[in-house]
Amino acid sequence: MLFWLCWAGAIQGMVVNGFVNVVISTVERRYDMSSTESGIIASSYDIASVLCLIPVSYFGGLGCKPRYLGIGVFIMAIGSFVFSIPKFTAAEYEIISSGDLCHLSNNRSTECDNKIDSLSSYKWVFYLGQFLHGAGAAPLYTLGVTYLDENLPLRSSSMYIGIFYAFAIVGPAIGYLLGGAFLNLYVDFDSVSTTSLSINSLSPRWVGAWWMGFLWSGFFALMISLPICGFPTSLPGSEKYKAEKEKEVYSSNTKTVTTTEIVPGSKGKLLHVWSAVKVLLTNPTFMFLNLAAAAEGNILAGFATFAPKFIEYQFALQSSTAAMYIGYVAVPCGGGGTFLGGYLVKRFNLGIKGIIRLCLGVTLPCFACVLIFLINCENVPFAGVNIPYPKALNGSTKMEFLGIFMTDSCSDNCHCSTEDFNPVCGDNNVIYYSPCYAGCQNLIPDSNPQQYANCSCISTEPSGMHATMGKCGASCTYLPIFLPVFAIVMLLTFVASMPALTATLRCVPQKERSFALGIQWIIARCLGSIPGPILFGKLIDITCKLWQDSCGENGSCFIYDNRSMSHNMLAVALSGKFLSSLFFFLALIFYKRSPCDENSNSTTIDKTKQNGSSNHNGNKNSGDKRSKDDPPEDKSIATSLNKLGNGDIKQNGNGLNQNGQNESTDF
Repeated sequence: MLFWLCWAGAIQGMVVNGFVNVVISTVERRYDMSSTESGIIASSYDIASVLCLIPVSYFGGLGCKPRYLGIGVFIMAIGSFVFSIPKFTAAEYEIISSGDLCHLSNNRSTECDNKIDSLSSYKWVFYLGQFLHGAGAAPLYTLGVTYLDENLPLRSSSMYIGIFYAFAIVGPAIGYLLGGAFLNLYVDFDSVSTTSLSINSLSPRWVGAWWMGFLWSGFFALMISLPICGFPTSLPGSEKYKAEKEKEVYSSNTKTVTTTEIVPGSKGKLLHVWSAVKVLLTNPTFMFLNLAAAAEGNILAGFATFAPKFIEYQFALQSSTAAMYIGYVAVPCGGGGTFLGGYLVKRFNLGIKGIIRLCLGVTLPCFACVLIFLINCENVPFAGVNIPYPKALNGSTKMEFLGIFMTDSCSDNCHCSTEDFNPVCGDNNVIYYSPCYAGCQNLIPDSNPQQYANCSCISTEPSGMHATMGKCGASCTYLPIFLPVFAIVMLLTFVASMPALTATLRCVPQKERSFALGIQWIIARCLGSIPGPILFGKLIDITCKLWQDSCGENGSCFIYDNRSMSHNMLAVALSGKFLSSLFFFLALIFYKRSPCDENSNSTTIDKTKQNGSSNHNGNKNSGDKRSKDDPPEDKSIATSLNKLGNGDIKQNGNGLNQNGQNESTDF
């Protein structure tokens, strides 16, 4: 079961947190969508998960979990196929020449005159695909985790769940790497020869093969769904493991809910939902762990979405290169950190208090590590944005504000358009909006990358009137320092994730664990992963220095203020880590063990003193005089104490063969 769940988790992470984040800007450009519409695509997954988590986690917890899991993976496969439909139903992508060069005698008309918005309706197909992804993944991290937990012993469940989560974290890393590789292929490479194209992957008008990852992942998910459906409701030995874990449940005044038997299919299930919610919401340890998960999820979701963009603009890298760097960080830190967290719980046999102390201990050092965001690189000079036109400093003083940036009189007669952003780097190491705004009148043939000549806005000397397609490279050398420290932040964050999940499972009643994980995922998504990317995106947007002007409306941002962006990332990271540390601390303070241990311990010790050696020959002991409603754990602990106190190990009155040494360790 672990084998198949690992594959399912890896595919889910690869698609939702990998491919979608990598190709979202390409989908915007290909299907004429705004950033708001593309943001709804990313949010559709979490919206569907929130809507499906309560019914799936509750009714799935009472039914056959593998069947729910298999159906969910099948729905994810359908979602991937739906997401790739626009590639096969829309017309082939056409590269329209925008007249980048400076044409002194032509009066160019803008593209807005004949703009057709026929492709934007495909946004509904992307919404549906992401919605199916969210609905299909709903049982994966609730029912899948509880199925592993209830079929494994106490010491092993954390490591098994850690392996499962490690594959779920490796999935996005693979998605970043494969998604970046697919974008280097032309979107219609299956029908158009790449040798006939006039642009390459460095051009802003390039559209890569965004659809390939979704098509392949859909086929893999379809094959994995069938074996998962074949597993039974419970595996042999699960009842013994359930009883072993029940003694760490949080002490609650409302005990009847956890001991009430609910007949499958009865109307009492619906009435039981409110009682289960009441028990969970009055569990302070559970609630503070949920809030800590939301704070951590806010940071993880924000960085997963915008870390490639931050690195791209901060260190002047290509988008595919930035995505690969994030993939290199996510593989060892995400997967290794998740596995390490589960291993530490197993290695030191930690109880709930020890687990929460571990989470708190690995969260506090992040305060020092996130100070790495104080490091920022200077922006590359951009004519008309962060520096005046260089020609204006040499005698040309006429400057005109076009609504997006300042231009110089050197390009007044070029009739340039602001619709296409095609930056070039001049010989003076200054970026220009396009060859036209650089005053370039000639294209140098057979140049790779493309080069332009006779650029009047760059220099008055013939030898310096050249420009090269693309942005100028930055001289910032902080990347080798930033990436290792950022990797440490990610490692410590993922180390805490697995123990925190284990503590959540142990502090709630056994019968409510699937439902508890559903509630935790709802809280973590509504307060963390859904608003997280929106918050990060807003903080990045307010640092924009140059917006796209699309027919009078702002589109995407072309240039950011690196210093402000870095400081905003520092502020949100420090705030998130402070809140998660506070909630872990409060969860530790308010935790109380279940009274089944405390009451049975004190009662058994008193009765042992009174009975003396009367229980030596296996007669009736205090464990046999217990009411039928007492938990079975009281009987085993009482029997163990009696045997240890009398120095004898025998079979008790109920016919249970106990080992004194093992029971004393459990006690």
